[in-house]
Formats: sequence, C-alpha cells, structure tokens
Amino acid sequence: MKYRKFAGKEISILGLGAMRLPINGADIDEKEAIRLIRAALDNGVNYIDSAYVYHNQQSESLVGKALADGYRDKTYIATKSPVWMVHTAEDFDRLLDVQLERMQTEHIDFYLLHSLNKGAWEKTLKLDLMGRMEKARQAGKIGHIGFSFHDNCSVLEKIIDDYGKWDFCQLQVNYIDTDGQAGLRGWQYAASRNVPAVIMEPLWGGKLANPPKSVRDIFEEAAPGRSAVEWALDWLWANPAPHNMIALSGMSTVEQVIQNCEYASRAPEEIDQAVIEEAQKAFKEKKLIPCTGCCYCGCAQGVSINSNFDFYNEAHIYERDENARNSYTNMVRFQGPNSQAKNCTSCGACEELCPQHIKISEEMPKVAEFFAAK
Repeated sequence: MKYRKFAGKEISILGLGAMRLPINGADIDEKEAIRLIRAALDNGVNYIDSAYVYHNQQSESLVGKALADGYRDKTYIATKSPVWMVHTAEDFDRLLDVQLERMQTEHIDFYLLHSLNKGAWEKTLKLDLMGRMEKARQAGKIGHIGFSFHDNCSVLEKIIDDYGKWDFCQLQVNYIDTDGQAGLRGWQYAASRNVPAVIMEPLWGGKLANPPKSVRDIFEEAAPGRSAVEWALDWLWANPAPHNMIALSGMSTVEQVIQNCEYASRAPEEIDQAVIEEAQKAFKEKKLIPCTGCCYCGCAQGVSINSNFDFYNEAHIYERDENARNSYTNMVRFQGPNSQAKNCTSCGACEELCPQHIKISEEMPKVAEFFAAK
C-alpha cells in the first residue's frame, strides 16, 4: 500500500467507502461486511468513509462493530452530517452524538457536511453549522472538517472561499466523468486553495470496472492483462492535479479489496493519457444514462429508478439486449408491481435528490419506450 500526506496525516491512497457493503436482502450481511472491512485494514487501507444514511442507516453501526478488537486503532474514520435532516442548529449536535454512539467511538477523525450544493450551503450559513462544526472539534468529538459535494464548479468555488478554512473536501471525478459536477476543474481549484480531495466514484458506480468491449480492447492492446479497474484507479493516482488525494472505492467483496489494495501498492506516477483519451471517446459513443446507483432518489410511486437505468445501460453499453429485457420483465416479480419505467409519473421529486442531476422525468420515458419495443 502506498501512502500520501493528506490533511497532515499519512493516509492510504485507497480508501474504503462503506456505501456498497455486502448485503443479505435489504440488510447488510454483517459477518461478511466485517470480514471485508478488516481485510482492507489488514492490507494497508487506513481510511474508512461512511455516512448517517448509508445502507438505510446501518453503515455506521456496522463500521463500529468492524473496528472492535483493536481495529479502531488501525484506521481513520470519516462520516457525514446529513444536512437535509438538520432543521435547527441543535439537530446538528444531536445527530453527531448518534453517529458517535453508532460507531462506538468518542472521536470521528474526518467529519463532512454531506452532499453540499447551492441550497444546502445557504442553509449551512443560515444555521451557522460551520460554527457548530468548530465547537464539535473543540470538544474533541471530530477532527478534520470537510464536505462532500454534488453541484457545479462555481458553487464549489464559493463554498471553498466562503469558509476558507476547510481541511478537505470530497468530489466525484473519474476518467469519463471529468466535466460533470465540479469535475477535474473543481479538483484543481480545491488543490489551488490547499484543500485536499477525497475522490469518490472512481469507477463511476461500477461502470468503469466492466466497460464496453471496445474500451476493454483499447486497454488490452495498450497493456495486456492490466484490468479496466486498474486503469481507472491509476488515472486518478497519476493525475497531474496535486497528489494530495485519496481514491475512495465502495468495494463489496473481499476479492475486490485484495485486488484494489494490490493496485494501490504499485500505483504509477504517470499514465499513458493517449490511451485514456481513446477509451473516453469509445465509451462516450455509447450514450449511457449517468446513474451511479447511489439510490438517493427514491420514488413515491415505487419505480426502481436505478434498476431501470441499469438495464437500459446494459442493453446499450454492453450489447446484452436479451439479458436486459429479461431483467426488466422480472422487475415486477422481484421489485414490486410499479417498479418498471412505464409507471413513472414524471413528478420530478426524485430529480431534487439526484446527486448526478439526471433529468429522470425525461430519461424514464425513453427507458419505457425502449423496453416496450420488440
């Protein structure tokens, strides 16, 4: 495992995101998830990221259990305050105390305001949540102060400059999604203000782990045997932006943990950018819907938004039309009678919650039309 100086600490260049832990039905598979987290720590990972809402509010408690038996001393933990659940300044303190109890710790090393955008930042200023963050640090409850972000670059710049004392931030960047949200420009801006970045979605919700055949062929020709996952992670680790960053991966199997830790142990300082550019071009020709499967959106009608987009993308990106159609048909059986795209009412409520800012009400009819056709 390689390490870099990050906010004054020696942090592994690979962090573990506790948002896609192994599950058993609707719940976390506790035994397997604990095994996964401990495997990561045993292989050199020393940064674990969770949030109040991950896994239906089960993630923080699971992380707390996994860090028993001496494992807490091996890692830095990060979690996030759900700003949308904070209606008064006192709510901030109450939720933080719940998180400390869940994680079985007296101190959270890296604490973030979760999913900031323009509106959430205005709310943060109105309620003086930065003052609350600073008081929590003075009380020893939290360490480094940061935020995760889902909006455009101009909003990111304002948030960074308005407070001016951020210890770190968390941004979404990968070699395909370089211009979405704050993107690469935002990462560079944060670096210019001495705000190190945790980079989330390095595999774009898993899409870059198993890219289209045209992309796999490009990678195989350039470096036989080197996986698409390693290309994606290496692009971040070797990025010309300052190297004060962590690549945060939501790994869901022990095998993925072992593999990614191996990649992190041999991360390069440079990467063949011409190969990446060729892969970018081939990938973008597929015109996918940029859903990462975070499931923040929800649907009052019962439409399974991420599954509909997954099956649509499967048909178009990976040319598995028949498999995708079978999966779409079986949604009713496994995910409920209203789960298919045709039941979308275009109410738009989900769009307010989507971190990717997808026009779901416009995309869902396309999905319904595609799967209705023979």
